[in-house]
Amino acid sequence: MKKGKYRYLFGPVPSRRFGRSLGVDLTPFKTCDFDCIFCQLGKTSQKTVERKDYVPIKEVIAEIENWLETDGNADYITLSGSGEPTLHTGFGKVLEFLKESSIPSVLLTNGSMLSLPEVRHAASYADIVKVSLSAWNQDSFEWVNRPHHQLHFDRIVKGQKKFREQFNGELWMEVFLLAGMNSMPDDVKKIAALIKEINPDRIQLNTAVRPPAETFAAVLPKNRLEKLTGLFDPPAEIIAEFSTDQTENIQVNEDAILSMLQRRPCTIDQIAEVFGMHINEVSKYIGKLLRSNHICKKKKKSAIYYTAVLEKDNM
Repeated sequence: MKKGKYRYLFGPVPSRRFGRSLGVDLTPFKTCDFDCIFCQLGKTSQKTVERKDYVPIKEVIAEIENWLETDGNADYITLSGSGEPTLHTGFGKVLEFLKESSIPSVLLTNGSMLSLPEVRHAASYADIVKVSLSAWNQDSFEWVNRPHHQLHFDRIVKGQKKFREQFNGELWMEVFLLAGMNSMPDDVKKIAALIKEINPDRIQLNTAVRPPAETFAAVLPKNRLEKLTGLFDPPAEIIAEFSTDQTENIQVNEDAILSMLQRRPCTIDQIAEVFGMHINEVSKYIGKLLRSNHICKKKKKSAIYYTAVLEKDNM
């Protein structure tokens, strides 16, 4: 599959959770009902709870059909991308179509819309649904996720419980923990108690290993995450990509990005445009290059630029 061939598909992207995952993007960039402080895509530009046909589903399905015929090499097909996929009223049609393929489907959602019966029904077509819960009450919810003003934490949790009751696939839950914000053991215990009531199949801990929307969204060290896994039932697993180990293809992409940054500083958007990558994929590479100290970030006016670290800078 040639880069940039499709409007609504991206990847397959290497994922620790889902192997080679083909992404399906159903909303314009940063159209979401949350504005999470840790989001790797930056601040939400269109915060909304309006559900509508943001992109034409017939064209999305046509692209998936073409990809299945001409490539079709992925471990999962994932509804994710640039915003909250359940805001699209037709996301269930995509999942229903994917039932006919041999590749399992994944819905990556913040879980906010599962309070609606029609959303729960549509989400039930997925093989795996991953929802998020990184707070324990309305105050912590507003602090970490900065939701649309019409969203209420208790209603969201009830919606996730109802979905678990009717969903026959695998329900995974992601808990995004940040240093100094929602990672104190007593607070994590409150999150864990709510998750136990929801009863997911898997619980996954993540932290800000990629560049977050806000600089104060600080990464929680791996050793601290490890101490918190046992507070969950079932015990949580750590999915934050602290390791910089690479497959050959990933290394080629990182080398190309690093080579460009050695010539000139670039924003994530500029890197995505040059390489024909989705910003989700670029963010993953940038995160690993930052952790390995190959690049650094510099703020110019309101934009964040990334540039290569010269050898003398490390001396």
